[in-house]
Amino acid sequence: MKKSALLLLVVAAAFAQSGYHQLKKISIPGNGFWDYLTVDPATDRVFVSHGTEVDVVDGKKGEVIGKITGMKLIHGIALAPEFNRGFISDGGANQVVIFDLKTLAKTGEVPAGTNPDCIIYDRATKRVFAFNGRSASATAVDAEKGTLAGTVTLEGKPEFAAADGKGHVYVNIEDKSEVMQIDSKALMVLNKWPLAPCEEPSGMAMDTKTRRIFSGCDNKMMSVMNADTGKVVATVPIGEGVDATWFDPGTKYVLDSCGQDGVLTVIHEDSPDKYSVVENVMTQKGARTMALNTKTHDVFLSVAEVEILPPAEGQPKGRPRRRIQPGTFGLLEFGR
Repeated sequence: MKKSALLLLVVAAAFAQSGYHQLKKISIPGNGFWDYLTVDPATDRVFVSHGTEVDVVDGKKGEVIGKITGMKLIHGIALAPEFNRGFISDGGANQVVIFDLKTLAKTGEVPAGTNPDCIIYDRATKRVFAFNGRSASATAVDAEKGTLAGTVTLEGKPEFAAADGKGHVYVNIEDKSEVMQIDSKALMVLNKWPLAPCEEPSGMAMDTKTRRIFSGCDNKMMSVMNADTGKVVATVPIGEGVDATWFDPGTKYVLDSCGQDGVLTVIHEDSPDKYSVVENVMTQKGARTMALNTKTHDVFLSVAEVEILPPAEGQPKGRPRRRIQPGTFGLLEFGR
């Protein structure tokens, strides 16, 4: 066999499996529902939304080391380590809660729109952006001062977002199946780009070097978009029920957590416009939200056993109730 052919076989074998497997399950007390979570790679701490509180988990030890309590309905957490601050989107109180990263003490609140959901930190402008699901807007907060910087009207239901570090923030608009490009300094929408054939996007991540945006969509597909032109350059099949999407610059993997199928779809970025599905790693039904530790390449997924109950009296038949089985909430940690 020629050396060139052998090399191709070795490379193909290397990408045949991602190596991701379950490392441990971390139990977290409490039965509240959950949404986004995020990791601070510098400290290996995982910040987990959990109903009315944020649970802070030591990712190395696999145990809860702190809590931030006293909120109404938490969606997400963004971190600005340079200012020793964290920011929580409290959808039930229509506000962004600020806390001290070292002590975990709450230090302030900033009014937001209706039901702030996704929340990210934009290092280029030193602003935090909370995306308001019911008022079709984004609230910008000055991360250093802890004050309101302004509001952006979005004309659609925002889901997850990503920043390019150069003064642009991108956000999925779920009900219109499009991506909006925002000038994060001027606080204005620059472009609206369709995601077709991708539908109802949720999770978003970005490779800031190749300028590619990854959107996990409801129709079992991930879209790859050119962040400068808005052109969809590729689509990739994923599992069903995607919520979170992350990109790992160290491995060139794009990761989609698909709760309905209970899989983690691992995709390799072969080139800016070419992508290969490496494998679908089994996780757990309902494991839909996820965070990546870019230092260790480990991922954490929030999970619980959920009981589906019939709709309450007077409610539409298509809206079943969900109840978490006591003592089943926690994190699954997957690593390579």
